[in-house]
Amino acid sequence: MGQIDDLQSRVAMLDKAILANHRASEVSQRLQTIPGIGLITASAISATIADARAFRSGRHFAAWIGLVPRQSGTGGKVYLGRISKKGDPYLRKLLVLGATSVIRYSRNKPGLADWINSLLARRPARVVTVAVANKLARIAWAVMRRGEKFKQALSAVA
Repeated sequence: MGQIDDLQSRVAMLDKAILANHRASEVSQRLQTIPGIGLITASAISATIADARAFRSGRHFAAWIGLVPRQSGTGGKVYLGRISKKGDPYLRKLLVLGATSVIRYSRNKPGLADWINSLLARRPARVVTVAVANKLARIAWAVMRRGEKFKQALSAVA
């Protein structure tokens, strides 16, 4: 029981440190305005990425995380496969979890997320989750690059 109490106090101490770093970071606070990105994800992205200008575009940022399909092909024909998983596994996991919450929310609000609901009608749920995670990564790159808060469109969730 003493070990559990010790671990719980250490977790509480780390939670306080993460919250203090989040409140001190303007980038982390801007990232938290994106639906599906919470305190932990925003803190992890802002701590990992010092300057968003290191990436040419949101697609390069998503590829660095490992959220883009692997390309292969021959004779000029390109085939898209599974995600590459070549990047940062922790950020990828956090963005996929955030995308899962966005999808769960959008299923209950059919008028708010037409893009997500139309994808869900055509593709399996896990494929849509990775697509939304990719979109979240691109939005996060744009928020970091422009230095503005996320401006949500009236007709979309993410």
